[in-house]
Amino acid sequence: MKRTAHAHWNGTLQEGKGEITTQSTTLNNTQYSFKTRFADGVGTNPEELIAAAHAGCFTMAVGAALTQAGFKPNDLTTDAILDLDMAALSITGIHLELKGSAIDGVSEAQFKEIAEGAKANCIISKALNVPITLNVQYA
Repeated sequence: MKRTAHAHWNGTLQEGKGEITTQSTTLNNTQYSFKTRFADGVGTNPEELIAAAHAGCFTMAVGAALTQAGFKPNDLTTDAILDLDMAALSITGIHLELKGSAIDGVSEAQFKEIAEGAKANCIISKALNVPITLNVQYA
């Protein structure tokens, strides 16, 4: 299986602009620029897309792990916070904030253990070479 995306850029780093399109066309000529990446511009940026991909992948992985353990997942919500070191121009880590609704038969400790396993094993976590931290709220 392959997933594709297309990016186009025209101009200098600070004055240029570009568009990103994904295979599904969920992003379809979505603009990105220096301002959307490093200031407050309209559009997206690569770091935001990495955070979104990680949040989605991890949340699905938690749901899959709960299902594999014989439980029916309830609401799962994840915020992914990507840390960007502007001086080094480097992603230094991603923090995942998971909120899960209580599930009959699943203790808080068991839920956290499943979440930690999902953090380590989701496809995007495996692709990233940065520290990944996790905080879990389970009620």
